[in-house]
Amino acid sequence: MTGAQEVRRRTGGRSARVVAAVHDAVNDLVAQGSPGGVTVTEIAERAGVNPTSIYRRWGTLEALVLEVEAARLPPIPDTGTLRGDLLAFAVTAAKDISRPGGLAFLQAVLGFIEENEPQRSAPLRQRGAQIQAMLDRARDRGEPSLDQTDVYDCILAPIYFRAIFHAGGLTKARLASFVERALAQAAEPR
Repeated sequence: MTGAQEVRRRTGGRSARVVAAVHDAVNDLVAQGSPGGVTVTEIAERAGVNPTSIYRRWGTLEALVLEVEAARLPPIPDTGTLRGDLLAFAVTAAKDISRPGGLAFLQAVLGFIEENEPQRSAPLRQRGAQIQAMLDRARDRGEPSLDQTDVYDCILAPIYFRAIFHAGGLTKARLASFVERALAQAAEPR
């Protein structure tokens, strides 16, 4: 051990059950009400653990909610074509944000402005790397070259805008038009 005490995490058994129970409690509480009103005490009570267990493992409520949000994200699709991957990704993103509690998690994540920037943006950076890997895989197959920001700008931004402002219209045809807009970015000079 060095000057800082090492944290030893159990990877299975009781530890895994505690993590699952805490994640379930966060999902339930955030989906039920005001995402900003969830407390560690409520989570611990619902999960059947002591609040100190939560603080010991996650440190802060914000870190816990960010971890739960990252864990909720579905896997990046691999359909064999960039167009297919992007459309499957768009459909999944639209379903996720439109489901009960989908906006609540977005509000909870956005509400943690006092959390340090690297921790707050970690789930986005992780997801961005996964999206970029999907785009790189397509480029390696000889398909158009896109950047993850093209996916944010052309696909995710309009999906989130429509969900946040209840603009609706997240049909498969509309999602396909977002994908076509992203693919058109590959043809533009950078």
